[in-house]
Formats: sequence, structure tokens, C-alpha cells
Amino acid sequence: MKDLVSRCPIEEVMQVLSGRWPTLLLYYLKDGTKRFGDLRRDNPAISHKMLALELRKLEDAGIVHRTEFQGYPLRVEYDLTPAGNSLVPLIDALGDWWEMSGSMPEDDSRLALASPHG
Repeated sequence: MKDLVSRCPIEEVMQVLSGRWPTLLLYYLKDGTKRFGDLRRDNPAISHKMLALELRKLEDAGIVHRTEFQGYPLRVEYDLTPAGNSLVPLIDALGDWWEMSGSMPEDDSRLALASPHG
């Protein structure tokens, strides 16, 4: 069943952007090129392995571009593709909605850990 391709564009987008990390990575990359270590520092809750997997998923979707530089140590940079940049207004709108919707419920402090604004 997982190989079936949906004809709904929202479902297709959500397959790429769903989960804890993809939208946060777009949020951190929207201001420009970052190295792998920069993205780890921006969000220390993500493991090395998960960050690599999520960046690869975004790269495969054409949202993130990976540039590898020769030399030692190996240097890799990530930035948004034009398709990724077209998602920035949506990411900004999500952040604006969160700020305008008022304070988060007191009993759900786990949301604060995932919020780049909190």
C-alpha cells in the first residue's frame, strides 16, 4: 500500500513535510545555506542519523539542495531549492498562526520543544 501514489496534492505534500523535523529544517534553512553541524546546533533534539535521513528525504523531494566540497574534512552544505523557497511563505504563515493563536495549553508543554518560536 505504501507504494500507491495519491492523486491529492495535499496528501503528497504532507508525505514529505509530515513528522517532527521537515518543517523545522525548512524553517532553519529559509535564512540561507547551512552546514550539517549548524542544523544540529539549531535543533539539538534531532539525532545525527535522523537529521541525515530527513535531509535526504527533502533532497529526494527536490526541496533541499546538498553541495559537497572536496577536501578533508569533507564539507557539506544544504540550502533550499527554488521549490523549497516557495514553501517559505507557508512556513512563515504557520509560525504567524502559532503566535496569533494565543498561548499554548499549559498541559501540553511538549509542543514547546518542537517550536522554533518557543
